[in-house]
Amino acid sequence: MGKWLLATHSLKWVLLDFMHRCDDVRAFKQIHAQLLTSGLVSNDLVISKAANFFGKYVNDLDYACNFLKHYDWNLSSFPCNLLISGYAAGEIPWASILVYRWTVRNGFMPDVYTIPAVLKSCAKFSAIAEIRQFHSMAVKMGLWCDIFVQNTLVHVYSISGDCVGATRLFDDMPVRDVVSWTGLISGYVKAGSFNDAVFLFLRMDVEPNVATFVSILVACGKLGYLNLGREIHGLISKSPYREELVVANAVMDMYTKCESLFDAKQIFDELPEKDIISWTSIIGGLVQCQRPEESLDLFYEMLTLGFDPDGIILTSVLSACASLGLLDYGRWVQEYIVHSRIKLDIHLGTALIDMYAKCGCIEMAQQIFNGMPYRNVHTWNAYLGGLAINGNGQEALKRFGEMNESSTRPNEVTFLAILTACCHSGLVDEGRRYFHQMTSQRYNLTPLLEHYGCMVDLLCRAGLVGEALELIKTMPMPPDVQIMGALLSACTTYGNFDFPREMLSSLKELEHQESGVYVLLSNLYASNERWAEVRRVRRLMKEKGINKSPGSSFIRVDGKSHEFLVGDKSHPQSDDIHLLLSMLANQIYLEGHIDTFS
Repeated sequence: MGKWLLATHSLKWVLLDFMHRCDDVRAFKQIHAQLLTSGLVSNDLVISKAANFFGKYVNDLDYACNFLKHYDWNLSSFPCNLLISGYAAGEIPWASILVYRWTVRNGFMPDVYTIPAVLKSCAKFSAIAEIRQFHSMAVKMGLWCDIFVQNTLVHVYSISGDCVGATRLFDDMPVRDVVSWTGLISGYVKAGSFNDAVFLFLRMDVEPNVATFVSILVACGKLGYLNLGREIHGLISKSPYREELVVANAVMDMYTKCESLFDAKQIFDELPEKDIISWTSIIGGLVQCQRPEESLDLFYEMLTLGFDPDGIILTSVLSACASLGLLDYGRWVQEYIVHSRIKLDIHLGTALIDMYAKCGCIEMAQQIFNGMPYRNVHTWNAYLGGLAINGNGQEALKRFGEMNESSTRPNEVTFLAILTACCHSGLVDEGRRYFHQMTSQRYNLTPLLEHYGCMVDLLCRAGLVGEALELIKTMPMPPDVQIMGALLSACTTYGNFDFPREMLSSLKELEHQESGVYVLLSNLYASNERWAEVRRVRRLMKEKGINKSPGSSFIRVDGKSHEFLVGDKSHPQSDDIHLLLSMLANQIYLEGHIDTFS
């Protein structure tokens, strides 16, 4: 008898080890057969291991329930809670509700750990009706008094979109801990109620924890509250969490979203260790702040340090490539995506379309667009904008019709792309029609300065300068430099010199420091020998401290960015570059191509 018990005991631990390492349903069924023949199928440890396995790997609820049907649920709630939690964290969170109902029918009595597990699964698919049912059940069963249950309810209500219900529950709690405050703050953040999150944080009467700091920093970044973000950074520097990487990453992300790159870069450089989130935050921030060259330099450094980029960081890199027109670099990114089998989700696909379109490869952009199973408004906008800037105006209008027939609703950026398509293709009547469609009952969109600028440019290119000027008079906002420039170009082209005199006073009010429109106006006066007006424009430029921006070119060699300005010789290899250019010029001359060179 003793030997049999010893053998059974040894077999149990062997089978438990197999169950722990098992990640395949077929192999588990073989272990199940051994458990049945050995009589260990109802052992507490075995049931717990089985529940953990089912939650992670088994979508067949009938098999899971059949395995567990002989267990006496009155012995322990742990296996059931483990099973529910496993399904709640898996790919089919709604299954945890079915498991809960089955176990209750079979004699299981929920406890303070069961309800939170089921509630978290409800929050995964925003099942607000089910959340309310389990809330009522917790009250009836007397489980509501537990702070763990209360905290979970507050959190799931808020992240499921019922922030009013979450706030009411929070206010009714007799005792609140840091989890209570953090649950509601993070719920507000996930629901996009960033101002509510900030207001609640300022009311906190307990010490924040890591999750609190991370959530409120996200809110500050989304709102652009740089000063508050700095104050929170100061609190963190005095807290026990100042060396936590997740907190440092959140602080850095807040600074990048508030466009305070100096602070963000300082934190990044001082990090004792960096993870992929650190690199993603700083590289994405540089792209957001229109510093694509620096972002690619850091990306190259990241690769040399052995970090494997993911889809999020590659989306930022593709945006940088699009800004700089680096087609070869963008192609390398696509090859990396294919080679590394990174899922081409809607964000990465949209970034690829945008990159190829802005680099002039509209065929590749179209190929990726047509191959995407799902598209959102940003995907359509990238494609339509790409067609527009590449001169495919009629195709853009045709695709806009397809977009209207789909379930995707156009926004202001969509109409900007369509108006750009009309402008680049000279489609005046179509441009007028789409501009007026924006404010129709169907779309109910308000034209922005960019839309007016597009229409003014379209009309000026067609020689309809008077109509363009009338449109400017109806604008609810003052014209910007681009609109002024479009009018001045039309005046130069069509010989109408009355408008510049009227616009000179308006130029004094512009806050922009761009030199192009002033130079254009000066040249227009000079071509008509109106030298007094030329001097007035030049004097105005001097008063505003405006200088003509020098031309520049940009190139990347061996992962490093090199920018060359006209007349600038500060590059460390400037002498070698000029020597090579001189050699090339001489070679062109000797080969008889002097006309081409000149």
